[in-house]
Amino acid sequence: MKNRLYYLLAVLYVLMFAIILYINGAFSGESISVSNLAINVAFLIVIGILFIISFVSFSRLNRVTDSLVDTAEEMSAKYESVQKSLWDEYRTKKDTFSSPVLNRQFDRYQKRIAASTNAKGTISRVCSLEEYINEDLLDNVVSAHFNSAVGGTLTGLGILGTFIGLSMGMISFTGSDVFTISDNIAPLLDGMKVAFHTSVYGIFFSIVFNFVYRSLMADAYGKLSRFLMTFQECAAPVPASVDENTSAMLIYQANTANALKRILELLKGNAEEQSKGLDRVVQQFVNQMSDVLGADFEQLGQTLHESCEAQGTYARNFQRLEESTRLLLESSRTMNETLTMTLERQKELEEKLSSTCDDLSNELYTFHQMRDLYEK
Repeated sequence: MKNRLYYLLAVLYVLMFAIILYINGAFSGESISVSNLAINVAFLIVIGILFIISFVSFSRLNRVTDSLVDTAEEMSAKYESVQKSLWDEYRTKKDTFSSPVLNRQFDRYQKRIAASTNAKGTISRVCSLEEYINEDLLDNVVSAHFNSAVGGTLTGLGILGTFIGLSMGMISFTGSDVFTISDNIAPLLDGMKVAFHTSVYGIFFSIVFNFVYRSLMADAYGKLSRFLMTFQECAAPVPASVDENTSAMLIYQANTANALKRILELLKGNAEEQSKGLDRVVQQFVNQMSDVLGADFEQLGQTLHESCEAQGTYARNFQRLEESTRLLLESSRTMNETLTMTLERQKELEEKLSSTCDDLSNELYTFHQMRDLYEK
């Protein structure tokens, strides 16, 4: 729903213009001070120009915030009907908003997410939409650099009119001749009228404008917050979870461990077969040589037997290596579980920090409000 609070400025401006004309005798048929009327009309025209520029920016802001509200309502309705994330639809959707400004920012956001998406469609890193559609964007749309200075400008015009009116009255006033003082009082009073009138409507319009402007911005920021919350709930892209990354790491480590296990089994089997084959060969050789040479080869048989035992020791060492590898795999799995718990705690800490930042932002906003009121 459009916020038309700034229409109040137009109504008050027309009423003030009519009152100033009436006070200066434009409707009563009395004698009119042309200089007084000209100064008041000139000041009111300047104020009217400032209001017109502000109205254009306020209307532009309304179009943007209304587009945010309409899109948020559309997202909520679709989400309630399908009960799943709408990101697949909004990933490549064009003209999501009715506002070209918002469409340009959302296109940039889509390109940013696309750059972080791999060939499998998994998003490695997600940025917040608030980086592109935020309060700074609304400030730019409403020309905050201009409107934030309008209130001070209106007050300055009131003060300027005061001094101009007093100067006009003092120029025509002279106290050197007591006989002409009564004739000089009328121009002096006319100048004072200009001074007071310009001060009154300058300060009055400044107060009303600041109230209207801040109300409009507070309403716009509220609509923006509601849209961002709706987008986060209904259509925000989901990155690859920590569990998926951890699972991929575990699968890789498991494959590596299985490959090492197969190599160890192969080496162990070869060692055992070699030991058995060598034992048979040695036994046959010893038997044959014993028949031929007798005791001279008994010592050689003993030496070869020790060699067979060394081969057995070699096989047992490989078994121990296999057990160490299995323990290493278990330790790696434990470490990955600990990493998952740490990341979950980090996520909770991040949410708490985000909540704390929001509270600080609200307190800073309240502080700025109180400081602005104090400065006034």
